[in-house]
Amino acid sequence: MRGSEIAASARRSPARQGILRWIPVIVVGYLAAFTLLGTILAMGMPVGVAYGVWSAAGVAITAILGRVIFKDHFSVLMAIGVALIALGVLLIEFGGSH
Repeated sequence: MRGSEIAASARRSPARQGILRWIPVIVVGYLAAFTLLGTILAMGMPVGVAYGVWSAAGVAITAILGRVIFKDHFSVLMAIGVALIALGVLLIEFGGSH
């Protein structure tokens, strides 16, 4: 679900640099992301949990992909932030399971 939006977000940077061939990836990525989010919500996951996990995962994974693909700056403090996001997602998941 979130991977689709991440793919679309990660491709926005090259698109700004004039590489128009990424536009289909961006459009398909966002369409898939919102379709999958709707599917998860229809399956009964609480909206707070679904959107929280979706948003947090997107921030963390996009930051990591920005470093890997585009060589964006990624400090130790940012790595700690990504780890805290992952911990928060786990707490949301476990908190919503009872």
